[in-house]
Amino acid sequence: MSITGEQASKLHQLRQPTFTELYMPKLVTVWREGYGLADLRADVFAGLTVAIVALPLSMAIAIASGVTPDRGLYTAVVGGFIASLLGGSRFQVGGPAGAFIVLVAATADRHGVDGVILATFMAGLFLIAAGFLRIGTYIKFIPYPVTVGFTAGIAVIIFASQLRDLGGITLAGKEPSEFVPKLVALAGGLNTINPSAIVVAVVSIAIIAGLRRWRPSWPGILIAVVLAAIATAALSLPIETIGSRFGGIPRELPSPALPAFSLAKAKAVLPDAISFALLAAIESLLSAVVADGMTGRRHRSNCELVAQGAANVGAALFGGICVTGLIARTATNIRAGARGPLAGMLHSVFLLLFMVVAAPLASYIPLAALAAVLVVVAWTMAEKQEFATLLRSSWGDAVVLLATFLLTIFRDLTEGILVGFALGAVLFIHRMAEMTGIEEHSPLVADDRPDDGNGERVRYDSGLAVDRDVLVYRITGAFFFGAASAIGGVLDGIADKRKGLVVDFAAVPFLDSTAANVLGRVAAKSHRQGIRLFITGASPAVRRALLTHGVTPPLARYRETIERAVADIKAAPGVNASAVDEPVG
Repeated sequence: MSITGEQASKLHQLRQPTFTELYMPKLVTVWREGYGLADLRADVFAGLTVAIVALPLSMAIAIASGVTPDRGLYTAVVGGFIASLLGGSRFQVGGPAGAFIVLVAATADRHGVDGVILATFMAGLFLIAAGFLRIGTYIKFIPYPVTVGFTAGIAVIIFASQLRDLGGITLAGKEPSEFVPKLVALAGGLNTINPSAIVVAVVSIAIIAGLRRWRPSWPGILIAVVLAAIATAALSLPIETIGSRFGGIPRELPSPALPAFSLAKAKAVLPDAISFALLAAIESLLSAVVADGMTGRRHRSNCELVAQGAANVGAALFGGICVTGLIARTATNIRAGARGPLAGMLHSVFLLLFMVVAAPLASYIPLAALAAVLVVVAWTMAEKQEFATLLRSSWGDAVVLLATFLLTIFRDLTEGILVGFALGAVLFIHRMAEMTGIEEHSPLVADDRPDDGNGERVRYDSGLAVDRDVLVYRITGAFFFGAASAIGGVLDGIADKRKGLVVDFAAVPFLDSTAANVLGRVAAKSHRQGIRLFITGASPAVRRALLTHGVTPPLARYRETIERAVADIKAAPGVNASAVDEPVG
């Protein structure tokens, strides 16, 4: 039994998931499948493991973002809990991300911490709206060179942002947030380098790298930070710590409160809020895809966007910064044996307990050690092998990659993503247009033309045609605006003496309005010249598009096969077969 395109479309519509299926949190799904004591034990262990990793990272990211370390912890505790509670991925872990360092630091520099919190709140609302509008389905269309380019660019910027604390450099004024001015300012302060800070940073990096290689199951980041804090306190090293710069961290969460709001402030931070939402959507869905690949599960992209939006709103209410799904912590969660979203929720609970119990000890953590942590993060996230592979793969991918990479570093992250996406789209259109072709076709030999020995069919020899008045063209590939001009030029060159023209659409899976309009012009020209135009092999969807754009009798007639169209053209004028169109399938 054959199924027409229209019937297939109706069946697809019948299979569309319901609202509940789209937005049901994975926590509910896991609970319905059966959740036992063994699962709970596994999630407790996984949550504790991730919390140990997240504790120093959350503070380090907050400091690098130009805010106090406690705001990073608030983000991980509140935002991470909500993201796992409502999320569309079983294993996603949310919190502050290194990718946001550039955006948050720039926003804090322009609008203050209040501006960051308001932008985070607004970004959360945008993400919720995007989820309910089902925009999450389309995030996957971002080209791979764009994601690699902006990730590598962010890694470079993170590294540059840590140079001050790595070397214990003292600057006369505020450190610039832009890349080039930052490097210039740091170069001017090289004479203030603190050898003790460099030693602490280098030893911390060595400990993290060594433990990753020889003891990968150990919490290398936490061990390095703790040892650095002990050494700094025991040796009274003259370097900056969390306590000397920020006065420590609180032992409890603040009371929730709405961000300071005014229309002028909201308008001012709107571009930053859009950037936060865009990056949070990309980062969280990429992380969910990675988790799917590691576990064989499937996440709900739009549900995940709604959850990340709610997490950002919640974090902002408690004075936190941007929240997103985190690839490194999500992967750690999976490797630690997590069974469901409860692991991510418990990671937030453990972080809160660490704040309550160990907050006074955080004052002794040297900033050089936290800078070392972010340097390792930047090195890991740079995707160096993928970057090199894309540079070698093709000139188009290399252009998209480098444009995104350089714009992210020297201009703006959002600009880098948008320009990279635009270049990727143009490259795709160019490639699709090259794949679309039109060739003169013999109604006698059809697809039985001989092979040239290399797997290619021999080009049509016009001498084989019996009737010189019949011209047959076959279009192959997607007939869209990128190829419409070239194909339209060929069809417009029809000789005036031709009796009939057949255009075969059997190998055209898709036709857009530009292509339909081009064919409409060809049909009108053929009709004026007395040339009978027949369209063959068009699918129901293609035929409907052509009819909508005026490619209708008597300008053009539709047949199922080339042979039928040629027979009708050869028939004497007035034959009924030539005046009746076959029904639309």
